[in-house]
Amino acid sequence: MLAIQLAGCAAGPDYQRPALAVPQTYGAAPAVIAAQRYVMQQDIQNNWWTLFKSAELNALIEQAWSANPGIEAAEAALRAAQENVYAQQGYFYPTVQAGYTPARTKVAGNLGGNSPGVQGNGSVISAKQNTPASEGGTAPFNAPVIYNFHTAQLTVAYTPDVFGANRRQLESLQAQQQIQRFELEAAYVTLASNIVAAAFQDALLRRQMAVVNEMIEANQLALALAQRQLKAGYISRLELSAQQGALAQSRQLLPALQKQFEQNRDLLRVLAGIPVDGEVPGFALASFHLPEELPLTLPSSLVEQRPDVRAAEEALRSASAEVGIARAARLPQFSISGSAGGAASQFGQMFWTSGKFFDLTASVTQSLFDAGTLKHRESAAHESLKGAVATYRSTVATAFQNVADVLHAINADSGTLQTAVDARDAARAAVDITERQHAHGAQDRLALIVAGQNLRQAELQLAQAQASQLGDTAALFQALGGGWWHRKED
Repeated sequence: MLAIQLAGCAAGPDYQRPALAVPQTYGAAPAVIAAQRYVMQQDIQNNWWTLFKSAELNALIEQAWSANPGIEAAEAALRAAQENVYAQQGYFYPTVQAGYTPARTKVAGNLGGNSPGVQGNGSVISAKQNTPASEGGTAPFNAPVIYNFHTAQLTVAYTPDVFGANRRQLESLQAQQQIQRFELEAAYVTLASNIVAAAFQDALLRRQMAVVNEMIEANQLALALAQRQLKAGYISRLELSAQQGALAQSRQLLPALQKQFEQNRDLLRVLAGIPVDGEVPGFALASFHLPEELPLTLPSSLVEQRPDVRAAEEALRSASAEVGIARAARLPQFSISGSAGGAASQFGQMFWTSGKFFDLTASVTQSLFDAGTLKHRESAAHESLKGAVATYRSTVATAFQNVADVLHAINADSGTLQTAVDARDAARAAVDITERQHAHGAQDRLALIVAGQNLRQAELQLAQAQASQLGDTAALFQALGGGWWHRKED
């Protein structure tokens, strides 16, 4: 009755979310950016990458979600955590065990009365004891006995959760289950973000290699022209060497780009679960649509949306429960057990009246001296709780920083892209003017080639700016949580 009355108590602190200094903004008001606008408190859809309107990208991410080993590992970890919760819930109930023990035994005659003795059917199992020598007996004085014996019993045991140790353990395991859940959600979001970034990189590298090949071709034409001019005496060998150096510099750019391109393709294969010799789709910058509306969550809502922040809070909840577990271990431990069964030399006689037995045991145990072991374990749990609080606050601060960094990057992208567009337009105008001057004999062929090279350099910068704007836009969706709360759970 005492155990039942105390069962409502639970040692240790009840979990409470720590107070957070949540900022009102992410450091600065978002700037007005061309072609895009921020929408405050706009919800984030789960498949946010579809906003870039690339069917190839959508298909690649869908394949990755079903074939990526990291997702499979995260799902298995979640299922394991769920099973641990179910296992811990079993401790709230009694355990019932059935046992059957057959035995064949030889008892030495010298042990005398250690044999079972008279059985329910009247038979006697006993070592033979003859008259001792002191009373005139002759050897052998004793003889062993060999017999079979059967024991069957049902045992019921129960440990009342008087001070809530089991409830705190269950709370800790449920928190660990939630950690695995949020880590799985983070794995989904991160995988999608990595594939999106790799797709943008694939498109950028393709564009850069195409422009560099055009530069190499133009430099080859310029070198051929310079060689003819050298033979005609119009330029010096130094000018020819300069043109050869320009061609070499253009060619030097291509191997590095090709290496990055192939390595990025390998990354796409790994992320999507495609064999190393499998095919992956190619991407082009022009095929991606830049979303016009950008969601912007309030800092107070970000705490609920970021899976890493939610996982850190569940780790804090688990640490809080561990304090209760350590404290309950220092309090009295209660247990109740009972068993009933039968024992006989013949199987069919175990449950005769003569073979039945039972026992009922209740125990209370309190540690009186353990050299401070349990006390220090509780102190360690308290320190772990303090560390979990600090980790949680650090994770929240990092989340705010992450969003702020992405917002600053997006705002900078707008200016960078506009500058790149202006530079490209200026270089294109210079090419047009040079072409007209060349047609009227005011500029030579070499000047026209140089103007074309300047245009290609501007196109390289523009491609980089376009890829950065696409990548930072995708990074904003990831930084704000990736819309995992809309994903249908299995």
